[in-house]
Amino acid sequence: MSGNWTEQHIPDQHGRVAIVTGANTGLGFETARMLAERGAAVVLAVRDMEKGKQAAARITGDVTVQALDLASLDSIRSAAADLRATHPRIDLLINNAGVMYTPRQTTADGFELQFGTNHLGHFALTGLLLDHLLPVPGSRVVTVSSTGHRIRAAIHFDDLQWERSYSRVAAYGQAKLANLMFTYELQRRLAPHGTTVAVAAHPGVSNTELARNTPAALRAPITWLAPLLTQKAEMGALPTLRAATDPAVTGGQYYGPGNRGEIRGYPKLVTSSPDSHDRTTQQRLWTLSEELTGVTFPAVTPQRMAS
Repeated sequence: MSGNWTEQHIPDQHGRVAIVTGANTGLGFETARMLAERGAAVVLAVRDMEKGKQAAARITGDVTVQALDLASLDSIRSAAADLRATHPRIDLLINNAGVMYTPRQTTADGFELQFGTNHLGHFALTGLLLDHLLPVPGSRVVTVSSTGHRIRAAIHFDDLQWERSYSRVAAYGQAKLANLMFTYELQRRLAPHGTTVAVAAHPGVSNTELARNTPAALRAPITWLAPLLTQKAEMGALPTLRAATDPAVTGGQYYGPGNRGEIRGYPKLVTSSPDSHDRTTQQRLWTLSEELTGVTFPAVTPQRMAS
């Protein structure tokens, strides 16, 4: 294999079922497209069904569309029930959807929008689908994080929903840090089962609709610098696809662009911040996420921390 991992390195996916959240545009669309073209049966799990159908029409292969609003626990439960009924086995769950730098808003359940959508929504969806992955050898849960997990990022247990004050940048950092902590804690719980693994990825700085809520003062500079600093969605999706399909991947790994600063480039194994590896915080976040969502994961129990 060459040093640059590309779309051509995706193994044959015939016989595999992949669910991709937020797959009607951007990184999710490219992830779904490439998996379908390699033979996977791909489910586009999207909030807007009409946009999802339009996206599916642009993809060659076995593609279906499932309504899913990650900002609503009712929608997540309904979607999970549909997916469980339709797909007795699931090989890939790709937690791709997300919002970024939104003005302070809350989900249908009262969670701060970025934390509720990016972390709690995917936490709940994974927990509700996991027993359809556990029996499947080689199955994976891939959660998309961001370099934003390093920027003003912490888990603010004293004000998790940003009710006292709000910073859209810090709230995004918290959500993306939570994505990584979820991945690492999930992998620790999955390890004794030996089938399903949890992996994380990030796209670098990709030219997608995700940045549409960037503060006004930054929009003009970002627009001007975009051709120099960003990469196309097809490239930004490659770390996710490598995490999902490369046979050499192991649980608990994190993939991102390989160029300096992880802004763009071909995907490689990267490292996340020291804070993301704090096991005490991971476990506290997990327990709180179960309480907030009402979702308890099946057959995965925490391993005792080393003394």
